[in-house]
Amino acid sequence: MSSDSLWRHSSSTLRYPEWQRPFQDALLEVDPKKLDKCVEDAETAIYERLEELCEMSESRDGETEREVIASAICALKVIKRGL
Repeated sequence: MSSDSLWRHSSSTLRYPEWQRPFQDALLEVDPKKLDKCVEDAETAIYERLEELCEMSESRDGETEREVIASAICALKVIKRGL
């Protein structure tokens, strides 16, 4: 499953819901007044998860999640450029 397809699942089937739910909210937000807060919330959730992953021993799933997170961070940067 590609990292892109991980984002398109409904929130009940997200593989990493702790940070993907706020990330998905940022991707889907159409109100410019709310978008900045959504992006901020997504970034916070992502960086908190990255801290947790750093504390864990290396695992294949952790590596996969880091790759998905890297893609999410790139997407958030694109959104922020448009703000």
